[in-house]
Amino acid sequence: MKKSFEDNMEELENIVKELEEGKLDLEKSVEKFEEGMKISKECNEMLENAEKKITILLENEGKIEEAKFED
Repeated sequence: MKKSFEDNMEELENIVKELEEGKLDLEKSVEKFEEGMKISKECNEMLENAEKKITILLENEGKIEEAKFED
């Protein structure tokens, strides 16, 4: 099951806190960084999809009509 944007952001915040504490060894820090980058990419894709949906709604001659959008 795909995580929500909010769940991903919370997980990303936790990773940042862990990295900022500086208690992880180098290998674990790199793993956490990679995990954070993956989550960040997923969040960015979610935001881009939301923006596309909004654009579709607004571009229908000023009429609010929901158009089918495929991710």
